[in-house]
Amino acid sequence: MWQTLDNSKTQDSPSQPAQNSNNLAAQLRSTAEQATIGRSLSIKGEITGSESLYVDGKIEGTINLSENRVTIGRNGNVNANINAREVVVMGKLHGNVAVTDRVDIRAEGSLSGDVVAHRLSIEDGAFFKGSVDLKRSEQKLNAEAAKSAKNDAGHSQAQPLAVGAAAAKS
Repeated sequence: MWQTLDNSKTQDSPSQPAQNSNNLAAQLRSTAEQATIGRSLSIKGEITGSESLYVDGKIEGTINLSENRVTIGRNGNVNANINAREVVVMGKLHGNVAVTDRVDIRAEGSLSGDVVAHRLSIEDGAFFKGSVDLKRSEQKLNAEAAKSAKNDAGHSQAQPLAVGAAAAKS
């Protein structure tokens, strides 16, 4: 769980230290940008912010982290509506969930509430009670619109060519 910041092993070649320091910076940035609510903490109210959240304690209210991930740990007990980019449930969640990416309910997790998401993953052994509304992603909608526009353009061009070819044979 703990990592050492020992870079003495990376002094062998000049390209390795730069690459390893970039990886280390990315790791530190990802852990530094996640708030944690510990096992003994209990919060009532509204949570908003611009960083990911790991909940191992108890929350009642609303969680609005629309651009980030909310992870409910094994000891977490959340009674709240959640609006986030991604939600991972390993503990207990009672409330509605609206995400722009995916909801992941792990084997030991339970979710009671309605889900609106682009993707949903429920592992064997997980508990889910509620309704699911899976939305299409913007990329799929744009790709399908481009494909149908291409097919429509193909039909309009194919018809005159076929008529022209039939007229030439006569």
